[in-house]
Amino acid sequence: MTTPRFDTLPLAAPLQQALQEQGYTIPTPVQAQAIPLLLQGRDLLGCAQTGTGKTASFSLPILHAIHERPRAPKPKGTRALVLAPTRELALQVAKSFTTYGKNVRFRQTLIYGGVGQNPQIAAMRGGVDVLVATPGRLLDLIDQRCVDLSTVEFFVLDEVDRMLDMGFLRDVKRIVAMLPEKRQSLFFSATLAPNIVQLAVSILRNPARVSIQPETTTAERIEQRVAFVDRDHKRPLLELLLAEQANAKEAKLTMVFSRTKHGANKLAKSLSMAGFAADAIHGNKSQAQREKTLERFRMGLTPVLVATDVAARGVDVKDVGLVVNYDLPNEPEAYVHRIGRTGRAGASGLSVSFCANDELDYLREIEKIIRMEVPRWKDHEWYLPELEEHYRRGGRGSVPQGQRQGGQGRSGGGQGRQGRQGQGQGGQPRQGGHSSSGRQGGYGRVAAVGGAPQRDGGGNRSRGRR
Repeated sequence: MTTPRFDTLPLAAPLQQALQEQGYTIPTPVQAQAIPLLLQGRDLLGCAQTGTGKTASFSLPILHAIHERPRAPKPKGTRALVLAPTRELALQVAKSFTTYGKNVRFRQTLIYGGVGQNPQIAAMRGGVDVLVATPGRLLDLIDQRCVDLSTVEFFVLDEVDRMLDMGFLRDVKRIVAMLPEKRQSLFFSATLAPNIVQLAVSILRNPARVSIQPETTTAERIEQRVAFVDRDHKRPLLELLLAEQANAKEAKLTMVFSRTKHGANKLAKSLSMAGFAADAIHGNKSQAQREKTLERFRMGLTPVLVATDVAARGVDVKDVGLVVNYDLPNEPEAYVHRIGRTGRAGASGLSVSFCANDELDYLREIEKIIRMEVPRWKDHEWYLPELEEHYRRGGRGSVPQGQRQGGQGRSGGGQGRQGRQGQGQGGQPRQGGHSSSGRQGGYGRVAAVGGAPQRDGGGNRSRGRR
């Protein structure tokens, strides 16, 4: 089947012009399938992983309809409502509408927590064409009678799996109950677990279905590996990776994921003291602080960003070359979204995960959901072979006391630093700019998903009004 070009899709001329100005010619698979269906007015159930261009696949048809059928919005009302789980994703979606709609006359506003509500209330007084919102703040303003959803023509529920993970199911149902019966509904998720499908059935009417790759796969160009290490050796191993990243021929940014906010702050501070320009981003920071931190990261002023899962889907930066899971996520789906911060827009990337004694169960669930064994990284001095053996034998929790031997030395059978700089285990040559993992064929690749002209971001585990 031949992939269509954007200029062959029946999109309005102002949208085609914006796409040309951005240099977008070939739609991603989800865009090629979803856009024609949405232009026909169909409800849609879309399943595609992060980074595949879901935002463009719904923003372009909505902007097309607004351009072709202009009408004045009702005071406090909106023609299109996009519901996103986090502030970061809401900002990404709004940016997409602005980019593609630069030649279309329409009004847009954002509603999310963490900032003052008065400017949001003022923006809604005259009504808007597109409203991008997070559930908590939207309900706050609805309860204050500052927002009216009775005129919504297009409803988009984005990153549904993350929405449910964060405990927004009840809020989503309240919002859906306020929408008019006659509307076009779009439902996007990276996974389609039974509870997600059940929610979709209650919202959508005879939907078309678009599914790109099996649920919760990982991106094609991301090389993955896992290091079995003692928790006390995580930081020196991270510093080794960052030093190599800093000395690489092509400068790339690094994202490091921590499980807790306190851990992110502590790690960013220690890295800065060690000479690596680093900053932290998490849910306790104000929106202004988070935006400033992200901007400095994008510009390369602080090339190391330590994040909690608030940024797993909220950072869309094309130059991230390395993702480090300093702490493995306790929910396996988060692994997919974390490592998806690299390997974006057709670029290659590397993901390294540290697995300590108390994280074996997390790794087991990750490998189950991605349907592959993450290649092992052994050629470093802190490798714990007994921990890997315990994992291989199906052991859970920590290695029993007395069996731990500590990390290997630098001359440990060719797996020390010398092996990293030249050859991997068994004399295998380096591939893709990184040493061999000790496995024939390097780190391995996984299922392919096309690059995206506009990608999604987002997600934080913390519950509450956002």
